[in-house]
Amino acid sequence: MPANISNIVTWILRILVTVGFLGPAYMKLSGNEMMVGLFAQIGLGDWFRVFTGLVELAGAIAVLIPMATPWAALGLLCVIVGAIITNAFIVHHDVLHTIPFLVVLLALLYLTRGPVMKLIGGKA
Repeated sequence: MPANISNIVTWILRILVTVGFLGPAYMKLSGNEMMVGLFAQIGLGDWFRVFTGLVELAGAIAVLIPMATPWAALGLLCVIVGAIITNAFIVHHDVLHTIPFLVVLLALLYLTRGPVMKLIGGKA
């Protein structure tokens, strides 16, 4: 893929990730009734709802910083994998709504994989 197209696609994905995570982060941090109930059902307490909201907020902002993008995408990927596992096996909710987040994060991580691959000794 030509560099300019790759750059445009990367920025579109960054914006999608930011928009996609700011809403859920706000709902968690504002004490939305639905989120409070969901996290009570998970059984880890209110601290986990706040922690998850802060991780989502930090990731949504950090993904816009080019040097931080792959690391923010990795962190948010952990959140999404946790959400999929929690929805599927603990609260028994539909996991389909998390799949687009997963796909966009994986695409963004692929396009910005250089620093991560360098750290683990692979080729970018």
